[in-house]
Amino acid sequence: MKKRYRIKNLGYGIATSCMLLAVSCSRVEQYGTSDALPHIFPDYDGTTIPCNIAPLNFRITESGSAFMARFSAGADSFDVYGSRDIRIPAGKWKRLLRQHAGTSLSVSIFAKETTGWVRYKSLRIAIAPEPVDPYIAYRLIEPGYEYWGTMGIYQRHLESFDETPVIVNTLTDGSCINCHSFCNHNPQQMLFHVRAQHAGTVLSNNGTLSKLNLKTPDILSAGVYPRWHPQGRYIAFSVNKTFQAFHSAGRHLIEVYDTASDLIIYDTETQTINYTPAIHSPGRFETFPEWSPDGATLYFCSAPAMEMPDKYDSLKYDLLKVRFDPQTAKIGNVIDTVLSAAATGKSVAFPRISPDGKYLLVCLSDFGTFPIWHKDNDLYLLNLSTGVLAPAENINSCESDSYHSWSSDGRWIAYGSRRLDELYTRPYIAYFDTSGIFRRPFLLPQKMPSNHYNESLKSYNIPEFITGKITASPQALERIIKGEAVNVKPAGK
Repeated sequence: MKKRYRIKNLGYGIATSCMLLAVSCSRVEQYGTSDALPHIFPDYDGTTIPCNIAPLNFRITESGSAFMARFSAGADSFDVYGSRDIRIPAGKWKRLLRQHAGTSLSVSIFAKETTGWVRYKSLRIAIAPEPVDPYIAYRLIEPGYEYWGTMGIYQRHLESFDETPVIVNTLTDGSCINCHSFCNHNPQQMLFHVRAQHAGTVLSNNGTLSKLNLKTPDILSAGVYPRWHPQGRYIAFSVNKTFQAFHSAGRHLIEVYDTASDLIIYDTETQTINYTPAIHSPGRFETFPEWSPDGATLYFCSAPAMEMPDKYDSLKYDLLKVRFDPQTAKIGNVIDTVLSAAATGKSVAFPRISPDGKYLLVCLSDFGTFPIWHKDNDLYLLNLSTGVLAPAENINSCESDSYHSWSSDGRWIAYGSRRLDELYTRPYIAYFDTSGIFRRPFLLPQKMPSNHYNESLKSYNIPEFITGKITASPQALERIIKGEAVNVKPAGK
């Protein structure tokens, strides 16, 4: 429904006050005011943004034949005049945010109606004092079910609109590429998997590229969900036998489930795999590893093994933890429960600990292990000191919110949400303040956001912050992918 606005007569029909605004070669004359916020896409009102983010370009969806946007912070301001698509000059934007970091930004929209100019209620955007990591990596893929088309891992410079491919499957004979992961947000210490043709795990260890075959005769599969140990030597992987089910009715038309899963730990120095019954039990489904920032604790999700898919909607995962000695690579024997499915009534997935070790952000859904298909899935924040678990305020929606990651300083998270259209996963960024509260998130800025998000047929999977640009070229990665894989071996053999 069209928003109403209140005007007062100033002789020509609309205005509460008049002023002259010089805008390039044009001039906005007397204008009326509206007490309604303008409709724009993306909606940035009430968000908190980094002081180094790319311009928040947007499209105005109010009626009008011409538009102007005024950006103000403190005593500084600049105007952008033109069509519905407001494209903010990068130089003016960067100066305004840099000079007013830690304060707020006001955005005033003017629209030229048939009766004259109207100024809408100003949008308010907080400018955080902390910058965000300069790059983010994600996979772009169609939201398909059984087959994939063209896909790739890309990196985006968050201070501009530059997006470059890390690796695309047109270079790998159409193989599936997934599960990229970084050690301490380091772009030179990363990995990703290649499935189907040229299968293996591609590892970039401080610039040295290799391809691993993580499948040995005594484990279920090659590595699936990875997490780097903070010291960089070890990588924890889940190994999973994963399937899909399709339902003709109900809330969950697609269900992804495991019929078995375990954890393994790969040693990059000895090229060996290690595990113990604590993380590798036939009576449990273990998955989604996560390390504490000091590297002395391994967190993971675990559920009692059940007959699948018959009991898929009864399967709920706990969050557990076990001690780990980085000096000896020994895994403890005592398993502690961090979150119990019996107590929460929910299933836990994707545990992610803040860099300071104080908070743990998780997905909680009614059941299962793949929350991206569950509308009921939400992000929850666990205070590791107090044990208090609560929904993450301000960042959840009526659709699935998942694939979350922390920035290197713990002040920002990136995550995927289907809130725009229920089908495509889009990237959002939210500020996490020093009191432990998330601020309203904003959609990843684009040069032409309305065109981009309405016309793109790709979902953004696993947005991960990185502290710099990945320098390994797609061609170098292609050569490694098409080369022979190194066969890892169990520890002690």
